[in-house]
Amino acid sequence: MKVLITGITGFAGSHLAEYVLRKGAEVFGTIRWRSRTENIDHIKDKIKLIDCDLRDASSVVKALDESRPDYIFHLSAQSFVPTSWHAPAETLVTNIIGQVNLFEAIRELKLNPRIQLACSSEEYGMVYENEIPIKETNSLRPLSPYGVSKVAQDLLGYQYHQSYGMHIVRTRAFNHEGARRGEVFVTSNFAKQIAEIEKGLKEPVIEVGNLEAKRDFSDVRDVVRAYWLALEKCEPGEVYNIASGKAFKIADMLNMLLKLSDVDVKIWQDPARMRPSDVPILAGDATKFKKATGWEPEIPFEKTLEDLLNYWRKRV
Repeated sequence: MKVLITGITGFAGSHLAEYVLRKGAEVFGTIRWRSRTENIDHIKDKIKLIDCDLRDASSVVKALDESRPDYIFHLSAQSFVPTSWHAPAETLVTNIIGQVNLFEAIRELKLNPRIQLACSSEEYGMVYENEIPIKETNSLRPLSPYGVSKVAQDLLGYQYHQSYGMHIVRTRAFNHEGARRGEVFVTSNFAKQIAEIEKGLKEPVIEVGNLEAKRDFSDVRDVVRAYWLALEKCEPGEVYNIASGKAFKIADMLNMLLKLSDVDVKIWQDPARMRPSDVPILAGDATKFKKATGWEPEIPFEKTLEDLLNYWRKRV
């Protein structure tokens, strides 16, 4: 089996590549000339990297023609919500046009792969208390340019399935964390700050944004296993939540990290870390996905945070 992973050098992409290799598949991944590859350096000799900018249609056709994949996991995106406020046009072009180019290349080459779209819980946006836990039928009220771009990707997946019969499964993953998470993301950022404080590289002050937001956290290893199951067992054209079903306040997550360390710190809210509008709560209902696949999250959140903190302890 040939598997193509867009965004293979990213956080989830690198974990997915490890998982797919264990399945015995031949793994291809798209990479741009300026991509940082440290996440996949340990498996570079086992995968085939293809230079490709998804925003360039001809580049995508060449990558698809070279790989001729049976499975495509489309993870590549501008995925950091705050960046989407500062670069909304870049976020929309990268995420939406990049996906259209992927779909059109598949049509041009007359390929028939199974395609998993890594959509996002950020699509739900403004969720009300009486809508928790969030089902796939919930209204989509995105509160960031990133969220809007993921809604477009999601609905384009539905449209291309309906219009052209493409085998597309849409997965709306809630927050997933673990080793190799980018340092701009909240769990990883807190873990890095704690590791720096432990080594005397930073004053004992944790800089934070909104600690009241609630998020549904899963381990990235559970999530990439879910992505594989989505293409093995889910119905094309359908959308599925991937979630733990439990929401933690960001403040509680920070306290869990601090309990893994002996540092004594102060908490300082940095105005620059506050968003123009923030999603107050995201807690997902993954019943539909669990019924289709038998998936259950296996790794406790405490273990995820421990692995993340140890990752940064080795790097700061």
